[in-house]
Amino acid sequence: MPIAASDPIVTLTEKATGKMAAWLADSEHGGIRLGVSGGGCAGLQYQMDPAQEANQEDLVQTIGEIQLFMHPMVLPYLKGMTIDFSDALVDGGFKFINPNATNTCGCGTSFGV
Repeated sequence: MPIAASDPIVTLTEKATGKMAAWLADSEHGGIRLGVSGGGCAGLQYQMDPAQEANQEDLVQTIGEIQLFMHPMVLPYLKGMTIDFSDALVDGGFKFINPNATNTCGCGTSFGV
């Protein structure tokens, strides 16, 4: 059974929350899966995908009407991170502000620890 987060893992800005809510409203998904995978120019990259529901082992964090699903193995990489959104024409999209990252690449979606 998924576990509800007792302490916040990730923070969403108002813009990010609004964009995620709009993203989910246009789908039949119940939340957003946050993850980390190997790759990108700095070694690790963020993953953010709509998900129907939480997996059995997931930690679930609810922020307003947004449910974030995170596997316990990625929590050390995501703890304390803030997700923002920019609608700028150049370099717009979701922005990951991660205090755990020791280096990041220019695109902002790849990081190292």
